[in-house]
Amino acid sequence: MSFEKENIMVDINKTVFQGDLLEWYDINKRDLPWRRERDPYKIWVSEIMLQQTKVDTVIPYYERFMSLFPSVEKLAGAEEETVLKAWEGLGYYSRARNLHQAVKEVKESYGGIVPNSEEDISTLKGVGPYTAGAILSIAYNIPAPAVDGNVMRVLARINTIYDDIAKSTTRKKFEAIVREIISTDRASDFNQALMELGAMICTPRNPACLICPVQNHCSAKEEGVQDLLPVKAKKKAPKKLNMKALVLKDKEGRVLIERRPDTGLLAKLWQFPNIEAATRDHTDIFSHIEKIGIELEGSEVHVTQKVKHVFSHIVWEIDVYEARVSKVHNEKLYETDTRNSQRFITVDELNWFPFPVSHQKIIEGTIAKGEV
Repeated sequence: MSFEKENIMVDINKTVFQGDLLEWYDINKRDLPWRRERDPYKIWVSEIMLQQTKVDTVIPYYERFMSLFPSVEKLAGAEEETVLKAWEGLGYYSRARNLHQAVKEVKESYGGIVPNSEEDISTLKGVGPYTAGAILSIAYNIPAPAVDGNVMRVLARINTIYDDIAKSTTRKKFEAIVREIISTDRASDFNQALMELGAMICTPRNPACLICPVQNHCSAKEEGVQDLLPVKAKKKAPKKLNMKALVLKDKEGRVLIERRPDTGLLAKLWQFPNIEAATRDHTDIFSHIEKIGIELEGSEVHVTQKVKHVFSHIVWEIDVYEARVSKVHNEKLYETDTRNSQRFITVDELNWFPFPVSHQKIIEGTIAKGEV
């Protein structure tokens, strides 16, 4: 078979390529929990978790999530805050919210059965071309492309494609290639084999070309340019934000937490009062505390911890301050009404609320150590 690449025809024997790749996969594939059955719901969850997260990190989260929500019905019937708590630590929480909403739609519109057509599955919230292709091919053995970063790297090297893989047009080119070369009989194994090859052999740095099962098909190896591929435009450096987090404890030992807005970064997660630093002194802290409606014991606050957390586009550098509360003017802070965005809770109750990783570090570094 052949396909066009910058006016050059690259030829590989599709049948031999499939055989070499699948033979290697049959012998070397990793034993991963979501590979032990072809439940489309479980494969869907695993694929969402694996986005921007390493396999070894995902495994314990996946197993815990499945113990809590083993089926579409269980996840669809769960409260969003419970789902976010189960997702806590994986990051990119919009993935969990989208998955939760989409599973509800599957229950309501498809009788709890994950759709097996590209048209239907692609309408589900948070299901893009890759996730759709992964579910269809891995669970249903439908020959649909599932092009992730590993697959793009493998195909860019096999075919010496120098297009920027960050562009959607390049992804579509790779999807077209996969449609041409995928095994129609073993679509599930073929797509997983391409991903596995990228994860284990055709790695970003120092690819193991000498033991690659498809080295005889690889144009980049033949030309000695495998280290130059794939091409990806550099991202802008993330913006640094100086933050101040406040661990405020009342006379009964309860701590104040607040819920983030319903949209935007870390939406609906809980945190300790967290502000962008406006001054070098403590003026901004006292101003924020006054707005909350509480008074402190004395006028001293001090840093107990420094936390750094890197998002894709920003970096939070957080100074964690602690203080004791002498008086609370806002009685709503002690009400358990779920509509309240700020409340005092016991230290033990912290385990019931979903926190972003940065504020989990505060729980571990300031509260668990008894700094307050």
